Amino acid sequence: MQKIKLTIANRIYPLNVPTEQEEGLRAASKKIEIMIKHYEENYAVKDKQDVLAMCALQLATQNEQENMFEEKNSNLVEQRIEKLNHSISEIFNT
Repeated sequence: MQKIKLTIANRIYPLNVPTEQEEGLRAASKKIEIMIKHYEENYAVKDKQDVLAMCALQLATQNEQENMFEEKNSNLVEQRIEKLNHSISEIFNT
């Protein structure tokens, strides 16, 4: 475990994390800070909580879209494998 400090929305969050997660957490923190800056510069948002809620919504939406895309691809791969298995079975059964 490693002790790190992340700053999000001008607040410091001390964390104890596995060493292999540090890079990902720092990258996520940086991404959130970029999103906060984007919302503050482009929208009339006065409350940090509103900005953080929009960041959370955007990140959750991206995650859901990626999950849907992966599920769709997984289904397509499954269908192709089933077709291949069927074709192989037909070849061996004739």
